[in-house]
Amino acid sequence: MASSDSAPAVTISAPLALKKENITPVGSKIAELNESRAELLSRIQGLKQDLQNWRSKLDTQVKVYRDELTDLKKTLNVEVEQLRTEFQDLRSTLHQQHEDVTASLRNLGLQDVSEGAKDGEEPNVEEKEEEMQTPPPIKENEKEVEH
Repeated sequence: MASSDSAPAVTISAPLALKKENITPVGSKIAELNESRAELLSRIQGLKQDLQNWRSKLDTQVKVYRDELTDLKKTLNVEVEQLRTEFQDLRSTLHQQHEDVTASLRNLGLQDVSEGAKDGEEPNVEEKEEEMQTPPPIKENEKEVEH
């Protein structure tokens, strides 16, 4: 019976030994995992801080660009308004000059020339110039004299 009593004692102590052996590696694994976890948390915190800094810099840069664009838009609007005013002045000046030229032509008796030009007809300028350059014949003693 002694042989049967000793055999179960070995079997009982063997599982306890196995448990003790398994506990030691698990403890070191847990310590490793805790260390790894702390390292990962630290890296995550660093990444969060980097992201927050990046967002802050990006927000600042966007604000600067937005302000620059606003200033450029204001400047452009002022310049466009100045050009509009200058073009309006130019249009008025040209219109006034056109009216002055038309009035001068009327005063010179060339009203037909300006009216023909308005109708899209090309006036016979050469004939008008010849009429202006050739004076009417002078009559002496009721006879025409050539110049």
